[in-house]
Amino acid sequence: MTTSHPAAPPRRRHTAPPPRNGGHHSGSTRRRRKRSPLRITLLIAVSILVLGTAGLGWVFLNLNGNIATFSADGISGDRPKAAKGENVLVIGSDARTGGNSALGGGDKSDIGRSDTAFLLHVYADRRHAVAVSIPRDTLVTIPSCKLPDGSWTKTRTDAMFNEAYAVGQTANGSPACTQNTVEELTGLRVDHTVVVDFKGFAELTDVVGGVKVCLPQDIYQKDLNPNRTTQGRLLFSKGEQTVSGQKALDYVRIRHGIGDGSDIGRIKRQQAFVASLITRVKSDGLTPTKLLPLADAATKSMTVDPGLGSADKLISFAMSLQNIDLHNTKFVTIPWRYKGARVAIVQPDADELWAALKADRTVDGKDASGKKSEAAASASPSTDENLSGEGVDVVVYNGTTTSGLAARAAATLTDHHFTVTGTANASTQDHAITVIEYGPGQKSQAQSVARLFPSAQLHSTPSTGISVTLGRSYATEDASAEAAAVPTTVADDARSADDDLCSNLSYG
Repeated sequence: MTTSHPAAPPRRRHTAPPPRNGGHHSGSTRRRRKRSPLRITLLIAVSILVLGTAGLGWVFLNLNGNIATFSADGISGDRPKAAKGENVLVIGSDARTGGNSALGGGDKSDIGRSDTAFLLHVYADRRHAVAVSIPRDTLVTIPSCKLPDGSWTKTRTDAMFNEAYAVGQTANGSPACTQNTVEELTGLRVDHTVVVDFKGFAELTDVVGGVKVCLPQDIYQKDLNPNRTTQGRLLFSKGEQTVSGQKALDYVRIRHGIGDGSDIGRIKRQQAFVASLITRVKSDGLTPTKLLPLADAATKSMTVDPGLGSADKLISFAMSLQNIDLHNTKFVTIPWRYKGARVAIVQPDADELWAALKADRTVDGKDASGKKSEAAASASPSTDENLSGEGVDVVVYNGTTTSGLAARAAATLTDHHFTVTGTANASTQDHAITVIEYGPGQKSQAQSVARLFPSAQLHSTPSTGISVTLGRSYATEDASAEAAAVPTTVADDARSADDDLCSNLSYG
């Protein structure tokens, strides 16, 4: 800014209008009114707001131009009903179109296939999420899917899961058929489907400044491409390191050099990678300012269903996940076993997993539906999962004919650090509801106990001490929770996003 005064403008022949705020006119002198600091501030604020809104509009317009959607015509008309939470199918495509062949190798004219896939279940409380990986070699039923000519295929059984994406033999693949297959497999309604290709994945890792990974051993070119006749150069050294771009893509595609060399083993490393990526994004802060560069990189090579086909919808969905902490972000694999060179689904474990997700049961058995009964609400308004019963003694009685109920209730109490001083059968086994009795001055402690027994009633007594007499209502709740529990075979192998980076990276 210069401090010199501008030269006076030349006189005009026409008569100037009278000045509003004074100045020399007809020989009179008036004082020029000064603009107040508040007015100047408001003018600046309005200007910034207008420019900022215009800039944000341009950004969203640019992002919208990046987003590709697939047709909803191919989605089955016979779909599961919407349930609790939200399910998002994420497909990693090995399509070679749009510059992807330079990163992934292969023929540019080859058909698109799904290289990896997982179903992300976001619980209704928006504080828990679990990603269920589906191995590409899993034998599944592929239902009727729409072909490019408008006809529909016949249902196929014992087909490999990644063949669903190849239905129609197009370069861009068939996300709708994969979505149909996942709904057929799980009985869960897929609310959204997202496809990310090699290029989008590589650019995303560049934008976040790299992702931390861990290698259990040195990795060479032959480990990435077993068809090589020589070992080739060293790609990764053993231990922790940060990767991005092509190197990040190489990491998640390594299969033959680690563990048993299987796709299942690779899934474990992919889960660790996604967990590390989430950790990196969250450490930077999940804000619109931080999300916009990520969204720009991701949307350039992303194909989504029409329901996510705009920038505001994508960013809104991403922002809705900001309250899910790392420990409550889990990764599991569908229950499986080898069947020759393929992967078979293990039952009834798989059906139990889908039932648990339908009921919004977390991997560790919590109800994450975000709802609670009126009885629980009256007992205590808090549903803080960090409940601690430290220093509170409780006696548990079984008031039903269901054997083992008191022991299970006692285990729940001790899990939350209550001290169970004894378990026994009640004097009668005909109690319909659970009753929690407490002595003088122990109401707040009894309310803490009641948070673990949603339908319980609280009664005060003149006797000191807290007791829980279980009724048939608890037996029903316990049976429902047990029926909707994630199988231990799945839960025991789950990974949290905050797990050690170098742990649980492969089978074999």
